[in-house]
Amino acid sequence: MRSRRITELRCSEPRFFELRGLALLALALALAGCTRAEGPTVVLQPKNGAPVSVRVELADTPRSQAVGLMYRKEMPEDHGMLFLFDDDSDHGFWMKNTPLPLDMLFISKEGTVAGIVANAVPYSLDLLRVGAPSRFVLEVNGGFALRHGIAAGDRVTYEGIASANVAAGEHRASP
Repeated sequence: MRSRRITELRCSEPRFFELRGLALLALALALAGCTRAEGPTVVLQPKNGAPVSVRVELADTPRSQAVGLMYRKEMPEDHGMLFLFDDDSDHGFWMKNTPLPLDMLFISKEGTVAGIVANAVPYSLDLLRVGAPSRFVLEVNGGFALRHGIAAGDRVTYEGIASANVAAGEHRASP
């Protein structure tokens, strides 16, 4: 009886390792999928560099636009906030209650960077604008545009943003 169990164990041993190997492979593939950016993403395409992806929170309601990145003490380098407006305007921003220095990239409805406010001073109440109409504004960590070679005129695309109107330069903010 004892030798029979050992034989059965030896026969099933390769199958055990095969199943364990398949389980490890499945786990590795699942984890590899987790490294991809998920959620809304803005892709900046500098003229003289590789595309840069920024995972964004959407500010698409009056409340979320009023709060923005206030009170945030840190933000990962590849994260930001995308403000979606219904109109093309020379939008103005301030840094009230915002402890992080920010770059603000003002984006036209055509999908180009209209202008950049670099390294906005934390807590400043000065109204910041670029003197050109924009439909969207991307806020990222201060110095981001310089580090990635982003400049006015660079192309911008969007991924994973539910509003199909973003690609067309149109958006309807929810109340």
